[in-house]
Amino acid sequence: MSNEDITLTAGDAEVVVAPGNGGRIAGLRVGGVELLRQGERYGCFPMVPWCGRIRQGRFRDGAVEHSMPLNAPPHAIHGTARDGAWRVARRGEDEAVITYDLVEPWPYPGRVTQHVALGPDSLTLTMGVETIGSSFPAQVGWHPWFHRNLGGEDVRIDFSPAWQEERGEDHLPTGKRIDPRPGPWDDCFGMPGGVDVTLTWPGQLELKVASREEWVVVYDEQAEAVCVEPQTGPPDGLNTLPRLVTPLEPLEATTTWSWRRL
Repeated sequence: MSNEDITLTAGDAEVVVAPGNGGRIAGLRVGGVELLRQGERYGCFPMVPWCGRIRQGRFRDGAVEHSMPLNAPPHAIHGTARDGAWRVARRGEDEAVITYDLVEPWPYPGRVTQHVALGPDSLTLTMGVETIGSSFPAQVGWHPWFHRNLGGEDVRIDFSPAWQEERGEDHLPTGKRIDPRPGPWDDCFGMPGGVDVTLTWPGQLELKVASREEWVVVYDEQAEAVCVEPQTGPPDGLNTLPRLVTPLEPLEATTTWSWRRL
């Protein structure tokens, strides 16, 4: 199948999937209102095979050190799959499955599969990474850019994390956990019971970002948009908290966004 954009519909919700542009969700409209910031770098892109920054682009796998391109100098950021073209494996009226084969500069062969399922009042994204050979460390997550404003008041972000990862001057966690601080944020938080963040556009819409994963990065330092990013580990996690993808155990994660009118 081609990798042209796919439009899914359910009730008055509409999602545009862009396999050819990094497998991202290019748009989410509810009742005709677009919730995601538009533009080829925005929407909601998959972060895989790592999330956030890798310190100086380097990570170790056993005795071997690998270097990734420094696309956010002096670090490497947000994986490689958002820069590639994905293939369409299956598509229907309200769901689609797209795949991406991991290639250089990532040093290990593997395949990423993303399942997009739209309901009248929810969107569920599921991503899995499997190896086509040796085991390797990886992370998966999502980086949505929600509009700060839908034409009324600015969005409100509500969540109750157990801790905040202390952020060093290099934007990476120091390894110390601290009590959550007030925003603005470009920070990683721990939610051991699962990610649970509510975005409220007063008088318009409430949207809940949920995931069984326990890590979420919240970024709200830009005027146009706010980001709530569920992920399988903290930034630089390939070094500090690696999750191994093995021939027997793929790495899988799911996030569900559910909404209601106010």
